[in-house]
Amino acid sequence: MFGIGMHEILVILVVALLVFGYNKLPEIGGGLGRAIRNFRRASSEPDEIDITPKNSKADSEDSTKA
Repeated sequence: MFGIGMHEILVILVVALLVFGYNKLPEIGGGLGRAIRNFRRASSEPDEIDITPKNSKADSEDSTKA
């Protein structure tokens, strides 16, 4: 996983504990988990953007007049 070993993960966790404190870590972890879950869900869903042009009566009348 990105070339990070167990020692590096342990150092990151210790630094996070020192910076954020013991009480904030579960809240930060939960927020990070929700963000990752939402990102994965959004990246796996198909795009909902319709790129086909909609032909309306007004558009077709304007093009025939020109």
